Amino acid sequence: MRAAIAMLAAACAQAADPKAFLSAYCVQCHGPSAQMADRRFDTLSLPANDPNTLVLLQDIVDKMNLDAMPPRAARQPAAAEKRVFIESLTAAIADGHARITSTGGQTVLRRLNRREYINTVGDLFEMDMSMFDPTAKFPRDQAVGNLDNIGDALVTSGYLLEQYLDAAEQVVEKALREEPRPQPRTWVFNSNFRQQPEIDYAHKAVWNQKFMVLYSTTKSFHEEGAYGPLYQFAEGVPHDGIYEITVRAEAVNRKHPYDPKLFAMDPDAPFRLGLVVGNAKVGALHHSQPIEPKLGEVQLGDNGPEVHKFRVRIDRGYTPRFTFPNGINESRLSFNKILNRYRHLLPEDQRNFTPGIRPARPHLLRYGFLPQIRIHEVRIEGPLVEAWPPRSHQVIVGGAGFSESRAREMLRTFASRAFRRPASKEEVDRLVSIMEKRKQAGAAPFQAFKDALKAALCSPAFLYLSERNAPQRLDSRAIASRLSYFLWSTMPDAELSRLADRGDLVRPEVLLAQMRRMLASPRSHAFVEGFLDSWLNLRGLGDMPPDRDMFGVYYSWDLRAAMRTETQMFFRHLLDQNESIGNFLDSRYTFLNKPLADLYGLNAGISSKDGHVFRKVALEDRRRGGLLGHASVLTVSANGIETSPVTRGVWILENIFGTPPSPPPDNVPPIDPDVRGSKSVREILSKHRETPACMACHTRIDPPGFALESFDPIGVWRSKYPNGAAVDPSGQLGEDEVFQDVVGLKKILVERRQPQFARMLATRLLSYACGRRMEGSDRPAVDALAAELRRRGGGMRDLLELAVTSSIFRSK
Repeated sequence: MRAAIAMLAAACAQAADPKAFLSAYCVQCHGPSAQMADRRFDTLSLPANDPNTLVLLQDIVDKMNLDAMPPRAARQPAAAEKRVFIESLTAAIADGHARITSTGGQTVLRRLNRREYINTVGDLFEMDMSMFDPTAKFPRDQAVGNLDNIGDALVTSGYLLEQYLDAAEQVVEKALREEPRPQPRTWVFNSNFRQQPEIDYAHKAVWNQKFMVLYSTTKSFHEEGAYGPLYQFAEGVPHDGIYEITVRAEAVNRKHPYDPKLFAMDPDAPFRLGLVVGNAKVGALHHSQPIEPKLGEVQLGDNGPEVHKFRVRIDRGYTPRFTFPNGINESRLSFNKILNRYRHLLPEDQRNFTPGIRPARPHLLRYGFLPQIRIHEVRIEGPLVEAWPPRSHQVIVGGAGFSESRAREMLRTFASRAFRRPASKEEVDRLVSIMEKRKQAGAAPFQAFKDALKAALCSPAFLYLSERNAPQRLDSRAIASRLSYFLWSTMPDAELSRLADRGDLVRPEVLLAQMRRMLASPRSHAFVEGFLDSWLNLRGLGDMPPDRDMFGVYYSWDLRAAMRTETQMFFRHLLDQNESIGNFLDSRYTFLNKPLADLYGLNAGISSKDGHVFRKVALEDRRRGGLLGHASVLTVSANGIETSPVTRGVWILENIFGTPPSPPPDNVPPIDPDVRGSKSVREILSKHRETPACMACHTRIDPPGFALESFDPIGVWRSKYPNGAAVDPSGQLGEDEVFQDVVGLKKILVERRQPQFARMLATRLLSYACGRRMEGSDRPAVDALAAELRRRGGGMRDLLELAVTSSIFRSK
């Protein structure tokens, strides 16, 4: 016993010397003969004298705390020895931060990304941007860890500069279009409803095109009868403005004698009629288009034609189109199937017919019971002008209109709003000079004025978020911009700008009050959407679309939109109610509509009558609670055909633990699946881990990924793979962290890994808020924030308030 105690004491004494501990347990993989993950520990200089070394030392501590180092197959230190090492290295890190005078990382000058640009010009000119995208030709913003607003990644190319010129032209000319006050007009359509060629001939033969008829959901591959355009009104409305659209429509054959599975429809759900827009200059009006915001939706009863009115805003050149959101999935495939399978339901003298899809369409429409929406009449009135000139004119030149004598003042006001600070005399002089030169070149005064506005929109002061004040702390105006782009993804509003001009936003209590006001606004949905896209990569949902044959319900039930909505509403609830961030790891509730509840196999008691509406649902099934049970996460971490424990394991390391694995070495071959299905995924990965270069990372990656193997590529629970092999979701994270399934994994995350998750979430939130990567020198502030969050109870709103009042947020 004495000998054992002596040995342990000696080991602890060695552990008190970090270099000795690293030499004993780590140098074999991170030394002169091998540098796993490109890291070498035998040459570390202690005490640390530079930030990069501190980052490396902190990473070592983090991995030791998580039992990720040394790998389980390697020689292990005793628990006491390990504890002493962690304490001594933590002290060395703290000493290093105290000696190195860096106050944290800094935000580089960063430009607006695409979504921020769209929102900003919309607010600057007070224009509705739902049908107008001046950034359509912008190159895709580069992302860092899925964050699309990181300054050093948002490079500006020569091509992008050209697109800025074109976008400024589009924005100003649209906002300040010179035209007289438009007079309202009325258009009525009640016959000759032409539709796409595939069905137009059948409609002419059966009804002489008396109706516009909708069959399919817009998510159908062939989109046959998915969009109902008005080809007689293909040129669209003549002016931007408010229009009243009156439609007389009826649901036909909601109750039918066919197997509902043929259509992938809920037979008890009322038909829904949707209204979107289309532009004939963009593409065929009977197909989906890149810009088609949903303007409205109504339910139809079963008692014949009904009249419904929509009061909507439509841009010039756009035309209304009608949709059937809960219609047939692939009506094109239904015609022959129904005629062949239900021939006996046809009139006796109509049971012999010519085979083929072309004769099948009119035959079934005459004698069958295909579910459909028939539109009898459409009436369009507008534009209904309530004020003139339009708001986009008034906000730039005032209600009295343009006056050349006031041009300088109007340019100064515009530039100050666009630059998010008072424009300097020199900046205004340049804009006035541009206007004068354009007049000298023959342009009319108002056109010259507009050209000066375009120049302002191409100025770095508009395109970049400038933090010009010295040396570290942001001034009130810079804080206003940072807060506004964080929570609204757009420029500060009037109240925030007023407080910024007074210098009040440097006071934490004022900053907090504004944060709470902005979160209460519907505009804060931009934060929910933008942050979840960046943290969980929800913007990537659908990038690898699920196979239509294997996962048809993903399309027929519009599950992509439903999946995003569940996660967004869940996040919003935690934020509004200040509930614990631990709910992200496991929760007793979520937000579902009927299609998503059906996908999950939950009896949520949701009626078909309003089954498309989301509501909070208590979870008895412990497999679904938290993000790891959300179909959005399970789908975005799969490839649309099959699942991979590696892909999902990496997703968890990145987005739950905040410890992304290093890229695989170049000389390591990819995982080679046995296409014959003779081996399980676990066996394949076990063989892959035999490669020394792979073992360390896959020991961390694979176990959490195995836990999610119980979910298929769109999040449906399964106990077997498609080949019949049993799913084995068991695994082990660290010592004493063994689990049998995803429920066990979540229990470990809640009980043992919440501090790590909180640090990850704080780091990701601050990166998104500040538009920069968090660096090693930021770690003390992040750790302090996470500790204070834990003291307060871990609420999501508390996390935001701590982030906004942190030194990181209020500094460059």
